[in-house]
Parts: sequence; structure tokens; C-alpha cells
Amino acid sequence: MLGLVKKLFGDPNEREVKRLSRKVEEINGLESQFAALTDEQLQAKTEQFKDRLAKGEELDALLPEAFATVRESSKRVLGMRHFDVQLMGGMVLHEGNIAEMKTGEGKTLVATLPVYLNALLGKGVHVITVNNYLAERDSQMMGELYNFLGLTVGCNLHGLSHDEKQAAYACDITYGTNNEFGFDYLRDNMVLYKEQMVQRPLYFSIIDEVDSILIDEARTPLIISGQAAKSTELYHMADRFVTRLQTKEDFTVDEKLRTVILTEAGVEKAEKAFHIENLFDHDNVTINHHIQQALKAHVIMRRDIDYVVQEEEVVIVDEFTGRLMAGRRYSDGLHQAIEAKEQLKVQNESMTLATITFQNYFRMYRKLAGMTGTAKTEEEELRRIYGLDVIQIPTNRSMVRKDMPDVVYKTETGKFKAVVEEVAERHSKNQPVLVGTISIENSEKLSELLRRRGVKHKVLNAKFHAEEAEIISRAGQASAVTIATNMAGRGTDIILGDSVPEIGGLHIIGTERHESRRIDNQLRGRAGRQGDPGSSQFYLSMEDELMRRFGAENIMSMMDRLGLDEDQPIESKMITRAVESAQKRVEGNNFDTRKIVLQYDDVMNQQREVIYKQRKSILESENIRSEVMDMIMPVIERTVAAHCVDDIPEDWDLQSIIDYVHANLLPEGSVTRDDLKGKEKEEIIEWLKAKVTAYYDEREQELGEEMMREFEKVVVLRAVDSKWMDHIDAMDQLRQGIHLRAYGGTDPLREYQFEGFEMFQEMIENIQEEISRYIMKARVESNLERQEVVKGQTTSTSGGGEKPENRPARREEKVGRNDPCPCGSGKKYKVCHGQ
Repeated sequence: MLGLVKKLFGDPNEREVKRLSRKVEEINGLESQFAALTDEQLQAKTEQFKDRLAKGEELDALLPEAFATVRESSKRVLGMRHFDVQLMGGMVLHEGNIAEMKTGEGKTLVATLPVYLNALLGKGVHVITVNNYLAERDSQMMGELYNFLGLTVGCNLHGLSHDEKQAAYACDITYGTNNEFGFDYLRDNMVLYKEQMVQRPLYFSIIDEVDSILIDEARTPLIISGQAAKSTELYHMADRFVTRLQTKEDFTVDEKLRTVILTEAGVEKAEKAFHIENLFDHDNVTINHHIQQALKAHVIMRRDIDYVVQEEEVVIVDEFTGRLMAGRRYSDGLHQAIEAKEQLKVQNESMTLATITFQNYFRMYRKLAGMTGTAKTEEEELRRIYGLDVIQIPTNRSMVRKDMPDVVYKTETGKFKAVVEEVAERHSKNQPVLVGTISIENSEKLSELLRRRGVKHKVLNAKFHAEEAEIISRAGQASAVTIATNMAGRGTDIILGDSVPEIGGLHIIGTERHESRRIDNQLRGRAGRQGDPGSSQFYLSMEDELMRRFGAENIMSMMDRLGLDEDQPIESKMITRAVESAQKRVEGNNFDTRKIVLQYDDVMNQQREVIYKQRKSILESENIRSEVMDMIMPVIERTVAAHCVDDIPEDWDLQSIIDYVHANLLPEGSVTRDDLKGKEKEEIIEWLKAKVTAYYDEREQELGEEMMREFEKVVVLRAVDSKWMDHIDAMDQLRQGIHLRAYGGTDPLREYQFEGFEMFQEMIENIQEEISRYIMKARVESNLERQEVVKGQTTSTSGGGEKPENRPARREEKVGRNDPCPCGSGKKYKVCHGQ
């Protein structure tokens, strides 16, 4: 079908290359003119371009001259001239797409073109690499070029101080890893003062090895966790305390609002029991909150009506349908309060403070681009998820590498024996060999076999990036034998040694097919750079995981019929095609899984954007009084609406409104029944709003404007951060159990979206109520200080060979074969999307 479309309309990629070629000719036409400029005249171009942009000229209009400037400067500073195909790659990146360029085509140099052009806007360009070594190497090497042209370059490495990070982000161009940029974004949305933020608004990002970051690591959430200020013991203490309280004397119950309010006597008992002077002090927020939730657990929440206890766990009952909502937990600490009430083990509160996936982080950039040697096989996913088209850029010189058909053996033992023989034979002729393995375990097994055979070799397994880059760069020297896992030394060119081209160049051996063709192509792409000779071949066995999962039985029976033993291979293009067909199926299934996971993540992502936007607005505003009043007013409206349900004023529960207002908004005795009697519902709301506003003015006058402004921020940030942290936990719990809804015939994703929205609305109401209570009732001290909700962030290594100290945790969401499928079908992954 695709072939027919190409015949009728032509290859879209070819059309794109032709379009880019015309632009290349325009840039080439400027080369002699720019070559005649002095260094000072060339350097002056940067300010000239900035002036033209300031006067309204478009970035695209500057492209030919800007690219010509970079090419000429690169010749003088780096001794490297951009090839025509590199200019094409640079244009693809500038247009916000993915440039697929074969290994050895100089992608690092390609990036300098769009980076320079876009950095002229002064909004900051981020260049993302897969490890710290590459970030540091590229920023230093290409930094010479950018500095020559008057631009600043920063490198955002792990372990930098706050000031160093701010300086790195303030530069025109910032290099760093995907991890570090993602974690900085999360940390920026946890700061207490705007001056503590390090990132600017996300403008343009170029991702090196884009397939690795946007596909392979797409579902990996970045997680910042910490030691919660709340302890499970406090739930038990609050539980023991409330069991000693008397209804009416110590607390009143509001059935309509489903709240319990401490009376003056109850507050005094609480202060005595917890040895505190004032329950409403800002320092006592946590104790007050635990008492409120313990009261609610005992008085409002009813066993076998609101929840049941099954297998030592509290399971929520849906109030409308009566069905059990497995996996769902009450938020805001209520679930833990019920666990304490039922004398069950209180589950630890969420330690997750902030989390985001790479998918959602990189989609926040206004413009995104990437480069890699292998992306075409994942083009559909990159286009649908990120809006990125993949453009294949021709090689500078024709590819002459010889890719041989796969060789298939009956057993893994037979396969490895054959690989060792092949390596030994080529090694005896001084031909360099690079052997790719899928796992560290296999690389070590092969190393042992080669050692016994007496073949000297090096082993790389993506643990030490700097040393590996050095070793991999020498893998093309005569008689070199290198064993590497697929990711080891990625991003480093292998240059052939003297006399190596005459003996066939670098030979690549793959010891197993990866479930993604892209990873296999990356291994093959290590050979044949820039028109060099080279060859590649994959050695497979019927015991390989991919072969076991797809088509192994047919081939095995054919081997048995032919009477082949473990040392005799089958070499056939038909088998190679069958393996590629299996890989396509796995890729499709993996894409479906990532797409489904993203649909779930998008629910949380929308909520995160709302919270972070509001939080940032609070930090940047000098005066947030109007925002605080906007939070208090809905509390009044909801309270009145709950107790004035119908149109018969005689049935309205005015006393409950008075009790709530006295407990949360105004001093005792401020409101009487006579104040509210005879008024319409809207009149009651407006009268209370005026009363609260007047009392707010009194508090402000008493504290002074400056202290009141800071007090508002202290209360709002505390409420938003604590409720948001609880909400992250509740959403995670909901996500864990939502697939069970499929058994009831409902769509788990729809259920997750609907319930997630309800939970978010509930969180917003909880935030409004807590802010109202503390703004209006808390005693304010002169030494006000904004406080982190969680003290001492705990961090752990994320893997990948980086230093382990002080690393925020990364949790990879891998789906086990027997786990429920993320699509929510209710089936096991292996019989659904894992086929």
C-alpha cells in the first residue's frame, strides 16, 4: 500500500530533502562572501541579527545568513566545515522536527546551526544529552564556537549548587541531561520564594538520541520524594484523643456538610492533651488537621456504609452504586484516620512530593526537536504523541556497509560458540570486531568464553560513560575486540585505524535481536560511518526471548526435520524477515501500551499544570489578598447552600451556619440567629461575605500590611503543597486499582478521568477551607517563616551509571508479563498488549 502511494504521489521524504536542498544552495551562495569577513566582522553578525529580530524580522528570514555565519565560524574555531547534509539536518531541527542521520554524520556539529539561530531570541535553548559525560563534552567543545560568536554557554550537571544552576539556565545555551532538566522543573515548583527558581520558561529544546529519551524512557516518571512531616503515630494519638470527646459538649456535627467542628471546650481539651498553647497557631496545622480527620472518621464515616474492612484493609463503598471501589483511597489523611479507628496498620502517607514523566515534561516546550540515527521505525508514535515528523537526511558519502542475513542456531550454547569462532577468526586477520549484547549478563558470559579462547578484548556495559567513550572510540583500531551492551558508549564515533579499511573495516556482531528494530539498527550503525567499509551480522538462537515469543516452533521443527544439531546454523533471508515481522508486532504493542499510559498520565498532567500555574502566580505576586478572598468566598457560598436547601426558610438550619462560621471564619459571638433571620439565601451569603471582609480588614490593620501579605503566602503555600502531596498519593492509589473496574463492564480510563476530576475538585475545596480557617483564625507571630511541607528530601540513584549521591528517585513503570494490562481490559498483560 505504501509503495503504491509513493508511486502515485512520490516519496514525502524525498520531496522534503529536495526542498531543503534549495535552501542549502542559498546558504552555499553566501560562503565566499562570509569567508571574506574578518573575525570581528563575523562576530558582529550576532548583534546585527538580534537588532533585526528586535525590529520585527522573522527568525526564518535570518536562517541562511545565520547558518552561513556558524559554518564560517566553525571552520575558523573548530577546524570543521558543515557538510551540505548537516545544513539540511540543522534546518529540520529548527523547524521543530527530528533529523534522522546515520552514525558518524556529525550530529553534534549539526545542532550548532539551529542552536545559534534560536539562541538569538534570548529565551534560552536547551540541548539534552543522555549522560553527563556527553553534556560536558559537547558544551565545552561547541562552547568555543558559541563563545566566539558572543553567546554564553552553561552546563547543567548533577550536583551543582543553586547559584551555579541559575547561572547555567541564564545562559543563551544550556547543555544537560534529560533527568536533570526534569528534576529542576519539579524542584522549581516546590520552592517557597520566586528567587529560588532556576529555570526560565521552557522555549526550545533539541534532544540528542531523541528516540532513547522520548520512546525508551517515555514512561519513566521522575519522582522527588521526602520525609513527610506527618507520622503515622500522630493518627493513633488523634484517634485516642477523639474517643474521649462528648458530642455537643466538645464538638458539633454538621450532617449536611459532613463536617465535625470542635467547640471552645473541645479546643481547650485538645490544647491540653497535645501540650500546646493555641490549636490555631500555624505551627499546629498538622495536629489540628489530624484531630479533624479523626473526628470525621469516628462521627461521619460509617463502617459497612461508607467503607468496609476486607483482609485488613479499608475499602471505599461508592455512595451511589454501593459497589466496592478497590484501589481507591480517601485523600487528605482521612483514609489513615479510618485505619487508626479500625485498629488496622496505618499505611505510610505518600512520600511523593512531585512527579512527571518525560513525555509530559518535553511536551511543555514551545518548540521541540531531536536527532538520532534511528527514528523512522517509531515515526507514528513521535508524530502522534509529540507532533514531531521524522526526516531522513542523506549520508554525506554513500553507505557501503554490508549487512548479512541473520544466522539462527538451535541453542544459545551453539550460538555463543559460533560467535566466539567468528570473533577469533576475524581477530586473527587483525580486523576490528564490535560485539553487541542485550544484557550485562550476556556480555560477561561472552567475555569469559573469549578469555578461554585467548582473545584479548574490552567489555563495556554502560556503567562508566567517560572511560567507555574513550574505549569505544578505539574500537575501530586493528585487531580490537570490543563487547558492548547496546547503550554503552552511545554518542561516540568509532574511527577506523590505519590499514583497517583494506581488511573490511569494522565488523559488527549482534548476539540477539532486540524487540525494537531501532536498537538493532543503532548497533549496525556503529560500522560504515562516512562511507567507510564495514559489515554486520546477527547471531540468533531458538532460546532467545524474541524467538521464543514469536515463530520459534516453526523454525525449530524445520531444524529437527533437517537433522541440524546445535552447532549447525540456518542462514536465510526468510528468517530475517520473520524476525523483523515479530519486531514490528512488539513495537506496535509497546506503542499501544505507551499511548494508554500517556492517556492516564494526561489526567494528572492537566491537574499539575493548574496547581503549578497557581503556585507560580502566588510566588510572583506582591499582594495575593484578592486571591485569598476568592478562596474564602466559595466556602461561605457552599456552607449556606448546604443548610438552606429548599425555598422554605423555616426549614433552614441557621444554627449550623453560625457554628461553622464561628469555628472557621469569625470570632465567637459575631453572628446571631437574628442577624440571619428574615433574609433570602443570597442576602445571607452577601451579609456573611461583608462581615468576613470587614474582619479581614481588622486583622490586616492589627498585623500591618507587610506582615499580612507574608502571612497570606505562608498559609496558601502550606495548604496547596500539603493537599497536593496528598492528592498525588490518592491519584496513584486510584490508578493502581482502576483496572479492576473493567470486570464490571466499565471503561477504566473513563472512570479514572471522572473520579480523578472529582478528587481534584474535592482537593480544591479542601485547600479553600484550610486557607480560610487559618487566615481568619490563626494567631500570627512576628517571626513568620514559609515552611516546606516535607523536610529533608530523600533521594536515591536512578541507575544508568551516574553518581548515586543526592539523586531524586526514578521509578520505571515496567509492566510484568502477569500484571494487569495498563489498557484496563482486566486481562493479563501477556495475553493482551504484551503479545
